[in-house]
Amino acid sequence: MSASAVKIHPLFSPWGRFGLYSFFIDAPEPAIVDTGIASSPAEGVAPALEAIGRRIEDVRWILLTHGHIDHVGGAHALWELTGRRAQVVIHEADAPLLRSRRAHVEEYLARRGRYLNDPEGAAKVTAATNAVISGEMEPTLLVKGGETLFLGRGVDVSVHSIPGHTPGSVAYVVDGQRSVFVGDAVQVHGAANGFPGFEDPVAYRASLEYLRDEIRPRHLYLGHPYRRSDGTPYGVVLDAGQAAEALRESLDVEGRVGKAAHGCLCAGLLETDSPYSPFAPVAREVGYTADPALEPSPFFTSMHGYRTHFKQNP
Repeated sequence: MSASAVKIHPLFSPWGRFGLYSFFIDAPEPAIVDTGIASSPAEGVAPALEAIGRRIEDVRWILLTHGHIDHVGGAHALWELTGRRAQVVIHEADAPLLRSRRAHVEEYLARRGRYLNDPEGAAKVTAATNAVISGEMEPTLLVKGGETLFLGRGVDVSVHSIPGHTPGSVAYVVDGQRSVFVGDAVQVHGAANGFPGFEDPVAYRASLEYLRDEIRPRHLYLGHPYRRSDGTPYGVVLDAGQAAEALRESLDVEGRVGKAAHGCLCAGLLETDSPYSPFAPVAREVGYTADPALEPSPFFTSMHGYRTHFKQNP
């Protein structure tokens, strides 16, 4: 089988207002990219594979784009359904989120939790991780970026580090056809919450430029239906033209948000009764009017990223 013959199938799993997407790489050693939450393998992935004449038991690779619960929550359950034969791959920087539910609570407390003023926040995140993470586990293979995974008979998948959304975000590229899986590393204008979410704005921008200039996706697979400037969502499968547009818009949005954040931070943070406090000027400048407390609260995650960078580089 040549790489150009590899078919990719989106696999949808229901979850609240979002819905979740995994992807099946139909290689000699089949792979699933991202796993949704605990219920996704049985309720979404398995029946979707059956519908295309494939079996979840035959999956040999579980490729995780990053460590957030809606991408790794089903990893243990999916691994079990493969008879524990699949290799589970994640970047070393996000591996703690696969190994430990508590790591998700700590991530919340270190970033967006600082601004949400919710004394029950940690308890809520703990309950969420208990509900949607199917099990703590040690990954089979840790990657840094630069590796090549061999999925049998000439099907190679290269691993590229694209930090920003999380420190351990990666792109998996089916070599020869430039099919690129990025999870949540290309945010455009955000998904359901209407704001792009990234922990490190400088790394996020550099990763977008790397995808645009070096990877140049012919097919781009997104973790969610991210939205254009007019609010209409992309699908999760983008052709070359749409991929270029999404990358360009993502860079444009980060530029506008970053300029507003820089101005806000230079002027000094002021606590007010605004739900966007202490970053209300940023929300006003970029026209963000959605609920900033709605989890996973990308507004405060990104603002904390700018604040951290500004402190390090005043």
